[in-house]
Amino acid sequence: MIVIQTLNYQESLKFIEESHKFGIRLGLENSLKLLELLGNPQDKLKIIHVAGTNGKGSVCSFIANSLHAQGYKVGLYTSPYLEKFTERIRINGENIPEEDVARIVTLMREKIEQMVKEGFSYPTEFEIETAMAFYYYWEQGVDYVALEVGLGGRYDATNVIKDSLASVIVSLSLDHIGILGDTLGKIAYEKAGIIKPNGLTISYKQKEEAAEVIKDVCKEQNSEYIEVDFDSINVKKSDVSSQIFDCTIDGEKFEDMEIQLIGDHQVNNAVLALTVLKAIRDKRGVVLSNEAIKKGFHDTKWPGRIEKIKDNPVFIIDGAHNEDGARSLTNALEKNFKGKKLTFLIGMLTDKDIDSVLDLLMDKFEKVVTTTPDSDRAISCEELKAKIEKYGKEVVAIPKIEDAVQYVLDHAEKDEVIIAAGSLYMIGHIRSIVK
Repeated sequence: MIVIQTLNYQESLKFIEESHKFGIRLGLENSLKLLELLGNPQDKLKIIHVAGTNGKGSVCSFIANSLHAQGYKVGLYTSPYLEKFTERIRINGENIPEEDVARIVTLMREKIEQMVKEGFSYPTEFEIETAMAFYYYWEQGVDYVALEVGLGGRYDATNVIKDSLASVIVSLSLDHIGILGDTLGKIAYEKAGIIKPNGLTISYKQKEEAAEVIKDVCKEQNSEYIEVDFDSINVKKSDVSSQIFDCTIDGEKFEDMEIQLIGDHQVNNAVLALTVLKAIRDKRGVVLSNEAIKKGFHDTKWPGRIEKIKDNPVFIIDGAHNEDGARSLTNALEKNFKGKKLTFLIGMLTDKDIDSVLDLLMDKFEKVVTTTPDSDRAISCEELKAKIEKYGKEVVAIPKIEDAVQYVLDHAEKDEVIIAAGSLYMIGHIRSIVK
């Protein structure tokens, strides 16, 4: 009799992280095999599948919280995490318990050994995490899952699902260009890979090059295409605590929708989520009241997106790491902090469009501090400093994130605002330090 050694939580995380050496591998064969050995839990779930560049997490959260407010048991799968691995797999706002991570990874380790013996490649970190999420949601008997794509769409590990209640495509911009392609059309084609035959596709209002690709894929797949109408939005209040807006979707008026997320882009994300919820209610028979949607929207918090983590000095963190994200942050700064002295704490990864981010943000700041995110893909703070000095800025490079945070706090003047952005991994670390 073989005794299987049960892993504890820390051992489980180590087991998952060690698969990081297998890198990013796009393709579904491995995921499908691992899930088959787990009993194909993904086939037993009702899923709202969300792909795109910016806003996936916010849109998933609005959807999950609204369904939860209606009384459903709802899974939410997002990445990356900010502070704790278990944030990525949630049910009704609660992180997966550490003991469940350990138990499921122990089971999966056995299945992974089996698949490798059968000649399959060792699964990547993301493939293992995604399979764990599907298994946990199935085991816990959730009613719905808001499922965020990791990278791309077509060959992403989440795209093992055969169908979905809705395929959702959020705002698209150039990101991961080395993997997904160097034009908006190529990126849109990868993201549109989540569109299912005879399905329902709801898309953000994209640039024409991307919109045409998405519409073509919908025609091929006989999927109904709905584009979000942003023209009907009327923002009645917007400040650093909340935003209130009205909008009309397919003839139905929604009034006094309040969200706690900051920035014009978050109103757009909310209207996209609202369009999805109305579509699955009208076309998929999901019972959902406007009161539940209102409550879900009001209760949605999405850490690390223009989030205030401290007063005196005001300290804002944001995950802006590409052109779209930087533009959203720029707009929020102009709207909420005009005339204030701003210090920027920035760290970035080399596979991001660093120059576009700097072009958009640099003229907003008097002082800049660069640091190095804890990632093998990080650009060094010295290299980033050299790039920023070309903008004529006063720049200090501090390698360790803890030291960089201490420096900006020690040197902050009265009424100054500190903004930290550039990498989600980094701002999660900063959030832990400051909070």
